[in-house]
Amino acid sequence: MTKKQIAEDFLYKCASGVSREAFKHYAAANFKHHNAYYKGDAHTLMVAMEENAIRNPGKNFEMLRALEDGDLVAVHSRVKVKEQGPEAAVIHIFRFEGDKIAEFWDFGQEVPRDMPNENGMF
Repeated sequence: MTKKQIAEDFLYKCASGVSREAFKHYAAANFKHHNAYYKGDAHTLMVAMEENAIRNPGKNFEMLRALEDGDLVAVHSRVKVKEQGPEAAVIHIFRFEGDKIAEFWDFGQEVPRDMPNENGMF
């Protein structure tokens, strides 16, 4: 698998509720992340992703594009947590060591209802 394919599979597994499998297969032993809402270790983020999938079984996660450059992968996605809720544009950035994810960043922005930009966020 390419690093891009690993990042994509990791995200799909986490979004669909099997984050333990994703972390088992793809996270490096020294994995760290930069999500401001959780401690920076793998276990804390894995459990948070698992709990989010349980609370939001109808979550819609769609990857739109992914870029790979050396040991970095960036993924641009569309996420809708609840059917009647707002959409968000999300960017995930991965840093790899070999074929394992060593570092992870995620950034999201809710899609505004009234957006002056005619090009949209996707």
